[in-house]
Amino acid sequence: MAWAILFLAGLLEIGWAIGLKYTDGFTKPLPTVLTAASMVASVVLLGIAMRTLPLGTAYAIWTGIGTVGTVILGIFLFAEPATAVRLGCIALIIAGIAGLKMTA
Repeated sequence: MAWAILFLAGLLEIGWAIGLKYTDGFTKPLPTVLTAASMVASVVLLGIAMRTLPLGTAYAIWTGIGTVGTVILGIFLFAEPATAVRLGCIALIIAGIAGLKMTA
């Protein structure tokens, strides 16, 4: 169950990272509230997952999910570059996440 909670926390991290772009510097009320709620929920779920998962593993996987998801959504939503080097780096992050999951 802790892994599912951690995964959800990672998805919410993607949500608040992308949400920051839509707040327009925290000048738009609805995106700002949704982003802040996603931040809080993400950290709370991370804390719950850490009750049973190792700190370093949980934190690295949480940030990895957030990083990979944010980069991928940045490519699709904001036309950020999808160069071979960027995609290769994403693959390395995914490999690291998988390795940490297998060793926990």
